[in-house]
Amino acid sequence: MEWPAHVGHLPFTEVTSTLDVAREQAATTASPTWITATRQTASRGRRGRAWVAPVGNFYGTLMIPCGDPMQASLRSFVAALALQDALDAAMGEGPTLALKWPNDVLVNSGKVAGILLESLTVNGQMWGVAVGIGVNLIAAPDFSQVEAGAVPPVSVKGESGVDVTPDAFLSILAPAFAKWDAQLTTYGFAPIRTAWLASAARLGETITARLPNEEITGRFDTVDENGYLILNTAKGLRSIAAADVYF
Repeated sequence: MEWPAHVGHLPFTEVTSTLDVAREQAATTASPTWITATRQTASRGRRGRAWVAPVGNFYGTLMIPCGDPMQASLRSFVAALALQDALDAAMGEGPTLALKWPNDVLVNSGKVAGILLESLTVNGQMWGVAVGIGVNLIAAPDFSQVEAGAVPPVSVKGESGVDVTPDAFLSILAPAFAKWDAQLTTYGFAPIRTAWLASAARLGETITARLPNEEITGRFDTVDENGYLILNTAKGLRSIAAADVYF
């Protein structure tokens, strides 16, 4: 695949986090740019959780200029679809892929990749969004290192036997992201939503969404036109903008 036009790449050997570099670079960047690192010393996941980061896995952040917070938030779905395409291309036939709302990619029902979005501001104004992506290419955390009830972590190598380097993975992921992002900017969220739902994990099944002060259990009916999770609960439909989901 060819590298997408007008998209930059800043590779680093060691950083605290590619998301941290994105915040530093936003003021000097005018176009979408990938930031990658061989090693991260302070990786993080949702709600500031630590992310185990051995060398050989993929650590990257795509900076995207975008002044619309809603449009920026939908990039998590773009990233999930791009990751699905890239993982499918890297692993070949055999492993089963699924997308877990709001920001995980599953292989054979285990978590292989996570997505974390952070807004980027310059001089007090929204510059865009940083789409942080971590992929377990060669190794996954031990199950004892993840929180209770979480999906067990897996790796590309462990599930498929395929060795893929971070650079090789980026060469597949960057064009896939550009393709899906063009769909979003040209046609809106509708085709992204349709494609995402076609691969949604546990659609139509009972799941639990954990919010800071509440747990909501219900049937996973759909994702709406804003990307919100729709659960059919005993008290009716609930629309959830952000939560941790447990199966």
